[in-house]
Amino acid sequence: MKFDIIVIGGGLVGAGLVAALKESGLSIALIEPHQAAPLPQDSSWDSRVYAISPGSATFLQKHGIWPLLAAERIAPVYDMAVYGDDNTAHIDFSAYEMGCSELAFIAENRQLQSAVWQVIQSCGDAIQVLCPAKCKALTWQESCVEVELEDGRLLEAALVVGADGVNSWVRNQADIEVDRHAYHQLGVVANFSTELSHHHVAYQWFRRDGVLALLPLPEKRVSMVWSTTETQAERLKQLSPEELCSEVQEASSFTLGAMQLITSPVGFPLNFVHVKQLVKPRLVLIGDAAHGIHPLAGQGVNLGLRDARELAAVLADRGLRTDCGDRQLLRRYELARKEDILALEVVTDGLQKLFNNANPTLARLRNLGLEMTNRLPLIKNQLMRHALN
Repeated sequence: MKFDIIVIGGGLVGAGLVAALKESGLSIALIEPHQAAPLPQDSSWDSRVYAISPGSATFLQKHGIWPLLAAERIAPVYDMAVYGDDNTAHIDFSAYEMGCSELAFIAENRQLQSAVWQVIQSCGDAIQVLCPAKCKALTWQESCVEVELEDGRLLEAALVVGADGVNSWVRNQADIEVDRHAYHQLGVVANFSTELSHHHVAYQWFRRDGVLALLPLPEKRVSMVWSTTETQAERLKQLSPEELCSEVQEASSFTLGAMQLITSPVGFPLNFVHVKQLVKPRLVLIGDAAHGIHPLAGQGVNLGLRDARELAAVLADRGLRTDCGDRQLLRRYELARKEDILALEVVTDGLQKLFNNANPTLARLRNLGLEMTNRLPLIKNQLMRHALN
């Protein structure tokens, strides 16, 4: 089984790349070990949501993914309010002030996954989907990469794309070095209905015990992401629904009034991962396989989708190069992505360390910095302009 490209990992970023290449004329295989669960035919909500930037939404729209989402389950974000840990220092961002329609869209993970797989499965023989299938070994040859599956099948491609997550098997097989440290925090996610309307405002509080975000969902609902210490996170997960609602209400200064729990809290570990190389001969990394950042900026999935967007553009614009694994071609992708990735790694890691510090002098300085930034529209707009891509 010979292909131009084999993508390993069928999450939103890996599958999104395949969808972007569906009309490229390239032969593509997608390998994914887990079959996606069908969308439930009820009114339940996914506890895992993404803040999709306008740039990412345009990418998904272009390749037929965005139109397949249920519009009534997507909430636009028009404004964002961020508070320091003294609860008075703050910074506000407005779509109106930025001259754009919205700052982001809040969409459910399962809706996005279902939509992108619908696009892929509608391509017929143009894309070979191997799911469920698990890789056993990668072997690099001069002109190709051999991919052996656990069931004994052998595949061959000019280029392998690793899109298999923060603990990437592909990255490990390629011996790509990473700088990694655990934040010793969990991101606790849950959804709530609220007494008061959120008016399409995303709220965030930098607290002494972590970062609390409430993201708008349709009608009077919000999705919570509370990044906090492992001990605090485990305690939150063990609270009764009434106790958790009470705690979130108080932590959010009762901004949205009384709250009721819609989905049970779930926690996931938070780590920083800096990958030393995005490409090697006949190999490219994208998405969480290429970087791991703190969720406080809500940019992890957008960073990955920008990887997919750039790699699709490089492959489409390869000119007379018939070899998708050409090292110079892949270097164009790496050079185009390094600055964006490094900028978000530095900002998110720096903010996490800045606010996860009990030094009282540092506390005063960080809150003062937040307030001063709010009064400087040029700096505010520059921060947001990057996040809109």
